[in-house]
Amino acid sequence: MKLQQLRYIVEVARRGMNVSEAAEALYTSQPGVSKQIKLLEDELGVTIFERSGKRFTGVTEPGRAIIASAERILLEAENLKRLGRDFSGGDTGTLTVAATHTQARYALPPAVKEFVAQHPGVQLILHQGTPAQIADWVEKGDADIGIATEALDNHPGLVTLPVRQWSHCIIAPAGHPILQQSPVSLHELARWPLITYDAAFTGRSGINRAFERQGLAPQVVLTALDADVIKTYVILGLGLGIISALAFDPERDAGLEARSAEHLFESNTTRLALRRGVFLRRYEYDFITRFAPHLDRRAVERVLQGGGEAYQL
Repeated sequence: MKLQQLRYIVEVARRGMNVSEAAEALYTSQPGVSKQIKLLEDELGVTIFERSGKRFTGVTEPGRAIIASAERILLEAENLKRLGRDFSGGDTGTLTVAATHTQARYALPPAVKEFVAQHPGVQLILHQGTPAQIADWVEKGDADIGIATEALDNHPGLVTLPVRQWSHCIIAPAGHPILQQSPVSLHELARWPLITYDAAFTGRSGINRAFERQGLAPQVVLTALDADVIKTYVILGLGLGIISALAFDPERDAGLEARSAEHLFESNTTRLALRRGVFLRRYEYDFITRFAPHLDRRAVERVLQGGGEAYQL
């Protein structure tokens, strides 16, 4: 039995039985993957994948248990490498952080600036994506840390920690009539065209629920993946914007004014996600603490070891 064979069965399962995609992801050939899987099945004496001709069509019952065990073995093998690098490599390596646009643009810069100055030997890589993409990247090991509001706590392969709570605000061009409302009501807001986040992003589900509870149908004329796009079209007069309050700066966003929407929409929690069971290097703990000072190493370790929530905001 070889670790490479375990990588093959795990990747094929992740790719929905598509051996070609798995081979491409693993930088090998499709026949090579198929051959090694057959050798592993012969060694174990069980069939891991159901077949129709030469095609894999599903995972057998023993195959599910074997793949789960293989995932644990591969994670521990990776942990051994990470542990060795942590003690022998010193403060060098790579840290990949995946975040939504709002987090990458407005929340992360101070922590990134401090981290890069403190750890010049660590290559910091930032990926932007949807919450679903971020969860997938962390779960597969393509990112070390994930930061988002939606979706992260719905993946069994992840453990998550709360970072901070935030609320929405309403933005409008200076002089817009709604700015005279204090406070702004949902009924008044529903009278105007609205521009807000895509359905997969930044508390959009909470916005929808607020209108639904009042029996209102908002006029959403445009959705976007980030607050900067929303602000652009609000300035053009296409509608009022609903964005994270974190993303509005009166000095930077000239021509726009904001009103709090915390009384209209439920608050949201930014969460930090890690792969369950992973060994974190010292500089990874340092990055987490710089981004979320309440999450010290002890708090993070409690979550990683027990899988429970270590800290309530």
